[in-house]
Amino acid sequence: MRPAPRSKVRRARLVVAKVDTWSVAKLIFLLSVALGIVTVVSSVILWLVMQATGAFDGINELITMLGTTGNSVEVQQVLTLGQVALFSTILSVINVVLFTLLGVIAAMLYNVAAKLVGGIGVTLTDD
Repeated sequence: MRPAPRSKVRRARLVVAKVDTWSVAKLIFLLSVALGIVTVVSSVILWLVMQATGAFDGINELITMLGTTGNSVEVQQVLTLGQVALFSTILSVINVVLFTLLGVIAAMLYNVAAKLVGGIGVTLTDD
């Protein structure tokens, strides 16, 4: 028996001439929300790890050693878990809005540039 004849690889050269700004906005929004969730969760976990390892005690000793005159400052009272979670949530919401706006602006700029220079060329092959 002879092996089956090998087919030729087909190639198609395409150009991305336009990007839909609404699709870019939806995609960037979802990705930035995911990044915001990661930011909030990681900041809370970092605070819990610092509390469990006693890092706050070391920071308190360092602040006392640097010269606070008799006033003992406790970092855990200044940076409570609730404050850290609130701050990281606010920061994440601001990042979601900014990233979405920047993504839409980048898509619009790409569309303008693609009209001028022709877009990005992509070569697709068939396996």
